[in-house]
Amino acid sequence: MKTAIWWIRRDLRLADNQALAEALRQAEVVVPVFVLDPILLSSEYVGQARLAFLFDGLRELDKSLKHRGSRLILRKGDPLEVLTGILQETHAEGIFAEEDFSPYARQRDRNVALSLPLKLVSGVTVFHPDLLLKADGTPYTVFTPFSRKWRSLPASGAPMPAPDHFASLPPLASLEIPENPAHSPNSLFQAGEHEANKRLSAFTDLAITDYSEMRNRMDLEGTSQLSPYLRLGMLSARQAVWTAREASQAASTTTAQSGAETWLNELIWREFYASILYHFPYVRQTAFRAELRNIPWRNDLAGLAAWKAGLTGYPVVDAAMRQLNATGWMHNRARMIAASFLTKDLLINWQEGERYFMQQLLDGDPASNNGGWQWTAGTGTDAAPYFRVFNPILQGLKFDPQGNYVRRWVPELALVPTKYIHTPWVMPEEMQRQTRCVIDNDYPGPIVDHSLARERVLLAYRSGSGQGG
Repeated sequence: MKTAIWWIRRDLRLADNQALAEALRQAEVVVPVFVLDPILLSSEYVGQARLAFLFDGLRELDKSLKHRGSRLILRKGDPLEVLTGILQETHAEGIFAEEDFSPYARQRDRNVALSLPLKLVSGVTVFHPDLLLKADGTPYTVFTPFSRKWRSLPASGAPMPAPDHFASLPPLASLEIPENPAHSPNSLFQAGEHEANKRLSAFTDLAITDYSEMRNRMDLEGTSQLSPYLRLGMLSARQAVWTAREASQAASTTTAQSGAETWLNELIWREFYASILYHFPYVRQTAFRAELRNIPWRNDLAGLAAWKAGLTGYPVVDAAMRQLNATGWMHNRARMIAASFLTKDLLINWQEGERYFMQQLLDGDPASNNGGWQWTAGTGTDAAPYFRVFNPILQGLKFDPQGNYVRRWVPELALVPTKYIHTPWVMPEEMQRQTRCVIDNDYPGPIVDHSLARERVLLAYRSGSGQGG
């Protein structure tokens, strides 16, 4: 064909972009198009920080395209109407896009495909969910057998380099990339494919070696921090997996190999949750496990507000939430602790936390976020048992032993001795005054007693699942 449209959605990259590669293979001129969809922009799950990260990513992508003789065409409106218009303007004969798996994305693409020549190409995950089925053709709902199946499939090919050059575009109107919301100066993340690759190299050069042992330490830089780049496709899933496998093969010690394999396992978890959302789209509306859809959650607006603000009186929970609010990112161990506190200690519906995380996280992904929340709440597939309740004090002692994570994000506790950093309310009153951390004045006391809350949540879950008291 003479001209094709590359419809960019969550694949803001030129390297290893299978939809772009297919468009270039079939057409002489490829028109890069991003559509600002009002439905997505107005969703209750949209996050201002993630929007800013997206807009910065579009600016970086536009620079890369211009460097290669092309440019980004930005339009706003219903995707079907916008693409119909561009198709008429350019006389394009095909639209190529990376297939996505959320319920809205699938319905949107079905509607477009009914009227326009849309070709969906893999890329959000390494393997399409339809390739990861049991022998009887049903989807996996437990991670370990899913992982075995995933690993049994032939390794995907090496990541493709970015194209060197694009054919010049015909004259086409394009909106300016929005300046608002603007990227927070506090953010730990710069947008773009170049930054993603730089971080991938830095991680595999150093931190991946100890990843297995250090990934749960909130006070250390032990994780890849690549999730925002995977979320918007500034880094391809295939490139991440390929790099993990290369690191495993090149490892000179069992510790280094374990680190690479553990990171690969985390990438497979991402694929697992994408598969769950694809095969069981109802998980966005309700619990995966039918027997846990009637838990008597508490309508605790004050507790929810304290949790969101990082004012629960439990230092590790508050540090986690303040890290999220300040940076748009949270350490994965901290996510589990914060989620357990909301659902188990406060007995607040996991969907409240799911929504708030989506509103705040740069890497807020419908599949992974939902899967993580349902895992912690015990309502999901492959769920932790509902009676597993994280103790926020013990979690802090284990994964932030010196309190450095807490002190960084909860400055009221900066002078508190390590002995009391995770239980400041037991400090003697004189010490509270000396450390300028007087409980209920400078920092709140615990808003709930953990041991009593644990008894309450177990009773509620047994009641909600029909097991009685």
